[in-house]
Amino acid sequence: MDIKNVVILGSGPAGLTAGIYAARSDLKPILVSGSTPGGQLTITSLVENYPGFENGILGPELMLKMQKQAENTGVIFEDGTVVKVDFSNRPFTIFTEDKQFKTRTVIISTGASVKWLGLDGETRLMGKGVSGCATCDGPFFKDKDIVVVGGGDSAMEESLFLTKFVKKIYLVHRRDEFRASKIMQDRVLKDPKIEILFNSELQDIYGENIVEGVKVLNNKTNSINDIKVQGVFIAIGHTPNTEIFREFIDTDNNGYIKVHEFTKTNVPGVFAAGDVSDPKYKQAISSAGLGCIAAMDAMHFIEGLNPKV
Repeated sequence: MDIKNVVILGSGPAGLTAGIYAARSDLKPILVSGSTPGGQLTITSLVENYPGFENGILGPELMLKMQKQAENTGVIFEDGTVVKVDFSNRPFTIFTEDKQFKTRTVIISTGASVKWLGLDGETRLMGKGVSGCATCDGPFFKDKDIVVVGGGDSAMEESLFLTKFVKKIYLVHRRDEFRASKIMQDRVLKDPKIEILFNSELQDIYGENIVEGVKVLNNKTNSINDIKVQGVFIAIGHTPNTEIFREFIDTDNNGYIKVHEFTKTNVPGVFAAGDVSDPKYKQAISSAGLGCIAAMDAMHFIEGLNPKV
Protein backbone atom coordinates (compact mmCIF):
# COMPACT_ATOMS: atom_id res chain seq x y z
CA MET A 1 0.00 0.00 0.00
CA ASP A 2 1.21 3.49 -0.91
CA ILE A 3 2.40 5.32 2.21
CA LYS A 4 1.13 8.90 2.48
CA ASN A 5 3.11 11.69 4.05
CA VAL A 6 0.20 13.17 5.99
CA VAL A 7 -3.48 12.41 6.46
CA ILE A 8 -5.60 15.23 7.88
CA LEU A 9 -8.80 14.37 9.71
CA GLY A 10 -11.46 17.08 9.57
CA SER A 11 -12.32 19.92 7.19
CA GLY A 12 -12.89 22.94 9.42
CA PRO A 13 -10.52 25.94 9.52
CA ALA A 14 -7.77 23.90 11.22
CA GLY A 15 -7.91 20.99 8.80
CA LEU A 16 -8.16 23.10 5.65
CA THR A 17 -5.33 25.41 6.72
CA ALA A 18 -3.19 22.39 7.57
CA GLY A 19 -3.98 21.03 4.12
CA ILE A 20 -2.97 24.27 2.38
CA TYR A 21 0.37 24.42 4.19
CA ALA A 22 1.07 20.71 3.74
CA ALA A 23 0.27 20.88 0.02
CA ARG A 24 2.52 23.90 -0.45
CA SER A 25 5.28 21.88 1.20
CA ASP A 26 4.73 19.17 -1.43
CA LEU A 27 3.54 16.63 1.12
CA LYS A 28 0.56 15.67 -1.08
CA PRO A 29 -1.84 15.60 1.88
CA ILE A 30 -4.99 13.50 2.07
CA LEU A 31 -7.86 15.23 3.88
CA VAL A 32 -10.80 13.17 5.16
CA SER A 33 -13.74 15.58 5.28
CA GLY A 34 -15.66 13.99 8.16
CA SER A 35 -19.36 13.88 8.96
CA THR A 36 -19.75 17.68 8.89
CA PRO A 37 -17.68 19.02 5.98
CA GLY A 38 -16.63 22.57 6.82
CA GLY A 39 -17.15 22.12 10.56
CA GLN A 40 -19.08 24.42 12.90
CA LEU A 41 -18.85 27.47 10.61
CA THR A 42 -21.30 25.84 8.21
CA ILE A 43 -24.06 26.51 10.78
CA THR A 44 -22.88 30.06 11.52
CA SER A 45 -24.48 33.01 9.78
CA LEU A 46 -22.36 36.14 9.28
CA VAL A 47 -18.71 35.93 10.34
CA GLU A 48 -17.33 39.40 11.07
CA ASN A 49 -14.17 38.53 12.98
CA TYR A 50 -12.20 36.56 10.38
CA PRO A 51 -9.51 38.80 8.86
CA GLY A 52 -9.66 39.69 5.18
CA PHE A 53 -13.39 40.29 4.77
CA GLU A 54 -14.13 43.95 5.45
CA ASN A 55 -17.91 43.48 5.41
CA GLY A 56 -17.90 40.04 6.98
CA ILE A 57 -18.70 36.77 5.21
CA LEU A 58 -21.27 34.03 5.66
CA GLY A 59 -19.87 31.01 7.47
CA PRO A 60 -20.65 28.47 4.71
CA GLU A 61 -19.20 30.83 2.10
CA LEU A 62 -15.97 31.23 4.08
CA MET A 63 -15.56 27.46 4.35
CA LEU A 64 -16.26 27.00 0.64
CA LYS A 65 -13.55 29.55 -0.19
CA MET A 66 -11.10 27.78 2.11
CA GLN A 67 -11.95 24.43 0.54
CA LYS A 68 -11.44 25.81 -2.98
CA GLN A 69 -8.09 27.26 -1.94
CA ALA A 70 -7.07 23.90 -0.47
CA GLU A 71 -8.10 22.12 -3.67
CA ASN A 72 -6.15 24.61 -5.77
CA THR A 73 -2.99 24.04 -3.73
CA GLY A 74 -3.22 20.28 -4.23
CA VAL A 75 -5.04 18.86 -1.20
CA ILE A 76 -6.63 15.51 -2.06
CA PHE A 77 -10.11 15.32 -0.49
CA GLU A 78 -11.68 12.08 0.63
CA ASP A 79 -15.36 12.06 1.53
CA GLY A 80 -16.38 10.03 4.55
CA THR A 81 -15.66 9.68 8.22
CA VAL A 82 -12.80 8.05 10.08
CA VAL A 83 -14.12 5.05 12.01
CA LYS A 84 -10.87 3.63 13.40
CA VAL A 85 -7.18 4.44 13.72
CA ASP A 86 -4.09 2.41 14.57
CA PHE A 87 -1.23 4.46 15.99
CA SER A 88 0.53 1.46 17.55
CA ASN A 89 2.74 0.79 14.53
CA ARG A 90 4.46 2.89 11.89
CA PRO A 91 3.31 3.84 9.38
CA PHE A 92 0.01 4.71 11.03
CA THR A 93 -3.24 3.31 9.64
CA ILE A 94 -6.42 5.33 9.14
CA PHE A 95 -9.70 3.55 8.41
CA THR A 96 -12.78 5.19 6.88
CA GLU A 97 -16.04 3.39 6.12
CA ASP A 98 -14.66 1.88 2.92
CA LYS A 99 -10.95 2.77 2.67
CA GLN A 100 -7.75 2.66 4.64
CA PHE A 101 -4.60 4.76 4.42
CA LYS A 102 -1.04 4.20 5.58
CA THR A 103 0.63 7.44 6.59
CA ARG A 104 3.80 8.79 8.16
CA THR A 105 1.98 11.55 10.05
CA VAL A 106 -1.57 12.41 11.10
CA ILE A 107 -3.17 15.77 11.88
CA ILE A 108 -6.31 15.42 14.01
CA SER A 109 -8.63 18.38 13.47
CA THR A 110 -11.99 16.74 14.07
CA GLY A 111 -13.27 19.65 16.16
CA ALA A 112 -15.75 19.72 19.01
CA SER A 113 -19.52 19.54 18.77
CA VAL A 114 -21.82 21.92 20.63
CA LYS A 115 -24.07 20.13 23.10
CA TRP A 116 -27.67 20.88 22.21
CA LEU A 117 -30.90 20.37 24.12
CA GLY A 118 -32.55 18.39 21.34
CA LEU A 119 -35.46 20.78 20.77
CA ASP A 120 -37.07 21.03 17.34
CA GLY A 121 -36.68 24.81 17.43
CA GLU A 122 -32.90 24.54 17.81
CA THR A 123 -32.56 22.88 14.42
CA ARG A 124 -35.29 24.83 12.66
CA LEU A 125 -34.05 28.24 13.83
CA MET A 126 -30.31 27.59 13.77
CA GLY A 127 -28.65 30.74 12.47
CA LYS A 128 -31.97 32.55 12.74
CA GLY A 129 -31.63 33.50 16.37
CA VAL A 130 -30.35 30.23 17.81
CA SER A 131 -26.61 30.05 18.40
CA GLY A 132 -23.98 28.06 20.27
CA CYS A 133 -21.30 30.75 20.16
CA ALA A 134 -21.64 34.16 21.83
CA THR A 135 -18.35 35.53 20.50
CA CYS A 136 -19.39 34.54 16.98
CA ASP A 137 -22.92 35.91 16.98
CA GLY A 138 -23.28 38.29 19.94
CA PRO A 139 -22.95 41.54 17.96
CA PHE A 140 -26.03 40.63 15.89
CA PHE A 141 -28.24 40.93 18.99
CA LYS A 142 -27.63 44.56 19.85
CA ASP A 143 -30.41 45.95 22.09
CA LYS A 144 -32.37 42.69 21.94
CA ASP A 145 -33.70 40.38 24.66
CA ILE A 146 -32.17 36.92 24.69
CA VAL A 147 -32.02 33.64 26.62
CA VAL A 148 -28.82 31.86 27.65
CA VAL A 149 -29.10 28.23 28.78
CA GLY A 150 -26.54 26.74 31.15
CA GLY A 151 -25.07 26.88 34.63
CA GLY A 152 -21.33 26.37 34.25
CA ASP A 153 -18.45 28.72 33.57
CA SER A 154 -19.19 28.67 29.83
CA ALA A 155 -22.71 29.98 30.42
CA MET A 156 -21.40 32.66 32.78
CA GLU A 157 -18.72 33.78 30.32
CA GLU A 158 -21.14 33.85 27.40
CA SER A 159 -23.72 35.81 29.41
CA LEU A 160 -21.20 38.41 30.57
CA PHE A 161 -19.87 38.80 27.04
CA LEU A 162 -23.38 39.24 25.65
CA THR A 163 -24.18 42.05 28.11
CA LYS A 164 -21.99 44.26 25.91
CA PHE A 165 -24.64 44.10 23.20
CA VAL A 166 -28.05 42.97 24.39
CA LYS A 167 -30.73 44.75 26.37
CA LYS A 168 -31.62 41.84 28.67
CA ILE A 169 -30.57 38.25 29.33
CA TYR A 170 -32.70 35.51 30.86
CA LEU A 171 -30.22 32.94 32.19
CA VAL A 172 -32.01 29.60 32.37
CA HIS A 173 -30.59 26.87 34.60
CA ARG A 174 -32.29 23.61 35.54
CA ARG A 175 -30.90 23.45 39.09
CA ASP A 176 -31.23 25.77 42.09
CA GLU A 177 -27.56 26.74 42.04
CA PHE A 178 -24.84 27.19 39.45
CA ARG A 179 -21.91 24.83 38.82
CA ALA A 180 -19.69 27.74 37.82
CA SER A 181 -16.79 29.10 39.84
CA LYS A 182 -17.77 31.53 42.59
CA ILE A 183 -16.09 34.53 40.98
CA MET A 184 -18.03 33.95 37.75
CA GLN A 185 -21.29 33.48 39.66
CA ASP A 186 -20.75 36.71 41.56
CA ARG A 187 -20.21 38.67 38.37
CA VAL A 188 -23.37 37.29 36.81
CA LEU A 189 -25.51 37.76 39.90
CA LYS A 190 -24.44 41.40 40.18
CA ASP A 191 -25.09 42.28 36.55
CA PRO A 192 -28.33 44.29 36.18
CA LYS A 193 -28.90 43.04 32.63
CA ILE A 194 -29.10 39.39 33.70
CA GLU A 195 -32.22 37.83 35.23
CA ILE A 196 -31.64 34.35 36.67
CA LEU A 197 -34.27 31.65 36.20
CA PHE A 198 -33.28 28.80 38.53
CA ASN A 199 -35.04 25.41 38.47
CA SER A 200 -35.98 26.14 34.90
CA GLU A 201 -35.77 24.22 31.64
CA LEU A 202 -36.22 25.38 28.07
CA GLN A 203 -39.20 23.55 26.60
CA ASP A 204 -39.68 25.24 23.26
CA ILE A 205 -38.18 27.85 20.93
CA TYR A 206 -40.74 29.30 18.60
CA GLY A 207 -41.01 31.65 15.65
CA GLU A 208 -41.64 31.39 11.91
CA ASN A 209 -38.33 32.32 10.26
CA ILE A 210 -36.67 33.92 13.28
CA VAL A 211 -36.75 33.42 17.04
CA GLU A 212 -39.77 35.16 18.53
CA GLY A 213 -39.87 33.62 22.00
CA VAL A 214 -39.39 30.62 24.27
CA LYS A 215 -41.38 28.55 26.70
CA VAL A 216 -39.64 27.85 30.00
CA LEU A 217 -40.76 25.15 32.46
CA ASN A 218 -40.28 25.70 36.18
CA ASN A 219 -39.45 22.15 37.30
CA LYS A 220 -40.53 22.89 40.89
CA THR A 221 -43.99 24.28 40.20
CA ASN A 222 -44.53 22.72 36.72
CA SER A 223 -45.65 26.13 35.50
CA ILE A 224 -44.67 27.30 32.02
CA ASN A 225 -43.56 30.86 31.35
CA ASP A 226 -43.77 32.35 27.85
CA ILE A 227 -40.92 34.84 27.32
CA LYS A 228 -40.60 37.05 24.24
CA VAL A 229 -36.97 37.06 23.11
CA GLN A 230 -35.12 37.44 19.83
CA GLY A 231 -32.22 35.12 20.51
CA VAL A 232 -31.28 31.87 22.26
CA PHE A 233 -27.72 30.89 23.15
CA ILE A 234 -27.10 27.30 24.24
CA ALA A 235 -24.11 27.17 26.59
CA ILE A 236 -24.16 23.72 28.13
CA GLY A 237 -20.74 22.75 26.80
CA HIS A 238 -18.95 21.09 23.91
CA THR A 239 -17.99 17.49 23.21
CA PRO A 240 -14.60 17.09 21.51
CA ASN A 241 -14.71 14.53 18.71
CA THR A 242 -11.93 12.35 20.09
CA GLU A 243 -13.48 9.05 21.09
CA ILE A 244 -11.82 6.93 18.39
CA PHE A 245 -8.36 8.28 19.28
CA ARG A 246 -8.42 7.77 23.05
CA GLU A 247 -6.85 4.29 22.93
CA PHE A 248 -3.64 5.94 21.73
CA ILE A 249 -3.86 9.70 22.40
CA ASP A 250 -3.85 11.35 25.83
CA THR A 251 -6.88 13.53 26.55
CA ASP A 252 -7.96 15.63 29.52
CA ASN A 253 -10.94 14.86 31.75
CA ASN A 254 -13.32 16.42 29.23
CA GLY A 255 -11.92 14.54 26.24
CA TYR A 256 -9.83 17.32 24.69
CA ILE A 257 -6.50 16.14 23.25
CA LYS A 258 -3.51 17.12 25.36
CA VAL A 259 -0.82 18.87 23.33
CA HIS A 260 2.61 20.34 23.99
CA GLU A 261 4.46 22.87 21.85
CA PHE A 262 1.06 23.85 20.39
CA THR A 263 0.13 20.72 18.38
CA LYS A 264 2.25 17.73 19.41
CA THR A 265 0.47 14.81 21.06
CA ASN A 266 1.97 12.02 23.16
CA VAL A 267 2.45 9.98 19.97
CA PRO A 268 5.34 11.34 17.85
CA GLY A 269 4.04 12.06 14.36
CA VAL A 270 0.44 12.61 15.46
CA PHE A 271 -0.57 16.25 15.78
CA ALA A 272 -3.80 17.94 16.86
CA ALA A 273 -5.16 21.37 15.89
CA GLY A 274 -8.28 23.43 16.43
CA ASP A 275 -11.22 22.88 18.76
CA VAL A 276 -10.30 19.22 19.27
CA SER A 277 -7.42 20.36 21.49
CA ASP A 278 -8.61 23.87 22.43
CA PRO A 279 -11.22 23.96 25.21
CA LYS A 280 -10.79 27.70 25.77
CA TYR A 281 -10.73 29.91 22.67
CA LYS A 282 -12.71 27.97 20.02
CA GLN A 283 -12.27 30.60 17.28
CA ALA A 284 -11.91 30.04 13.55
CA ILE A 285 -8.80 32.20 13.35
CA SER A 286 -7.01 30.45 16.25
CA SER A 287 -7.95 27.07 14.75
CA ALA A 288 -6.52 28.11 11.40
CA GLY A 289 -3.30 29.24 13.07
CA LEU A 290 -2.93 25.91 14.84
CA GLY A 291 -3.61 24.12 11.56
CA CYS A 292 -0.67 25.99 10.04
CA ILE A 293 1.57 24.99 12.96
CA ALA A 294 0.46 21.34 12.77
CA ALA A 295 1.33 21.15 9.07
CA MET A 296 4.75 22.65 9.67
CA ASP A 297 5.32 20.28 12.59
CA ALA A 298 4.36 17.35 10.36
CA MET A 299 6.77 18.56 7.66
CA HIS A 300 9.66 18.82 10.14
CA PHE A 301 8.81 15.40 11.56
CA ILE A 302 8.90 13.79 8.11
CA GLU A 303 12.20 15.49 7.33
CA GLY A 304 13.64 13.99 10.50
CA LEU A 305 12.56 10.41 9.80
CA ASN A 306 15.57 8.20 9.28
CA PRO A 307 15.03 5.87 7.63
CA LYS A 308 11.81 7.07 6.03
CA VAL A 309 8.98 4.78 7.21
